[in-house]
Amino acid sequence: MPPSLTLSFMLFRFSFSSPSFLTHLSTTTAAAIYQSEASLQQPWIGVLVYAGFVLMRDNILQVDHHDPENLSLLRFNALWESNYRNNSLLVFSTGRSPTLYKELRKEKPMLTPDITIMSVGTEITYGNSMVPDNGWVEFLNKKWDRNIVSEETSKFPELTLQSETEQRPHKVSFYVQKDKAQDVMKALATRLQERGLDAKIIYSGGMDLDILPQGAGKGQALAYLLKKFKASNKLPVNTLACGDSGNDAELFSIPDVHGVMVSNAQEELLQWHAANAKDNPKIIHATERCAAGIIQAIGHFNLGPSTSPRDVTDLSDSKMENFDPAYEVVKLYLFYERWRRAEVENSELYLANLKAVCCLSGIFVHPSGIEQSLHDTINSLKTCYGDKQGKQFRVWVDQVYLRRLVLSHGLRADLDPCPPDMVGWSKAKHPYNLVVLDLLPGLASRVFFQNKYSANFRIS
Repeated sequence: MPPSLTLSFMLFRFSFSSPSFLTHLSTTTAAAIYQSEASLQQPWIGVLVYAGFVLMRDNILQVDHHDPENLSLLRFNALWESNYRNNSLLVFSTGRSPTLYKELRKEKPMLTPDITIMSVGTEITYGNSMVPDNGWVEFLNKKWDRNIVSEETSKFPELTLQSETEQRPHKVSFYVQKDKAQDVMKALATRLQERGLDAKIIYSGGMDLDILPQGAGKGQALAYLLKKFKASNKLPVNTLACGDSGNDAELFSIPDVHGVMVSNAQEELLQWHAANAKDNPKIIHATERCAAGIIQAIGHFNLGPSTSPRDVTDLSDSKMENFDPAYEVVKLYLFYERWRRAEVENSELYLANLKAVCCLSGIFVHPSGIEQSLHDTINSLKTCYGDKQGKQFRVWVDQVYLRRLVLSHGLRADLDPCPPDMVGWSKAKHPYNLVVLDLLPGLASRVFFQNKYSANFRIS
């Protein structure tokens, strides 16, 4: 796949016996604890909450050429971190190689996924460290011979090899002209079959031709994950798959998966939908582009909250009876952005409302390790009002996860320790949801609220 600016992602949400029990999830889901589980060969991420789902998405979540400020993506980021990080799993599924995927993450405000599927479903990794799934590698090795693919494709002058970064152990990628694609695919499939190779040929983007093992692909990778979830008694309540190109069609073929094609979906995906899924109520064609189409699908299928904090005009009201630390962290930084852009009134009332959710001993921990009272941190905003007015200045948070705290003799103690880069199932119970989507974390900070919870997150 070339560096097309689209990705896929998934979200898994879990349910727990006690919704008030907060846990932690390292990569993209908040409130999850990272522990390994001996019964699993590969590391997994568990999330603790009462109504989870999995979201899987393909290359659409973060990049929209018609949205230079990435506002659609930032809307999704705020919705996810405030409502889903603590109870769902986010999965990016992209045709890109690891090299191009990492380059894109440096360029765009993408959240950190719990699971990453790359190279058109031929590579699965877990967590921040992107630990590979060796079981998936072993599965794809069956009936696969990359040398045979190279030999047979060399006989087709219509095929132009893509860059070296896009050539992977279980993926060989070419460019081909649109008017020649179907004939080449048919002839090449026959040649490979005659050589005894069980291969799959995928055409997408109007120019990209990928050759994979028959058992590979974005859909098969999702099915593999769901099978592992089921084997561990962690099957999600809901799964939402989001895509925009031909290689995403497989995602919508998995049973019991909700699907959304964003409004800017490519021609080959629309043709597949017309031929295979136009009467399927679980597959919709959104009227919104990119990340906005994903938000639309969450609301359409009633999977959970679908109003992003970025769509809320008044961020000053905090209801203590429904206090949500994750939402307050997102709201704090949205206010910070609007304050510096002079998009809110320079009023003491706003600052007073921010202080209202923090007790006098509330603490903000800077990435450097320096601690400052939340009240002093909020007071310091007075010196920077409007200094980013008229400028491209946006703030977003990534990996917001919560810890329940107890105070004993003036000391803070974490009831739920959460190492920042471990992955593993932990205490997940039913029901939960899963979302799959097609697809820069910054420095880590911590805020302590009400002497009860701490919220860890990254800002950019």
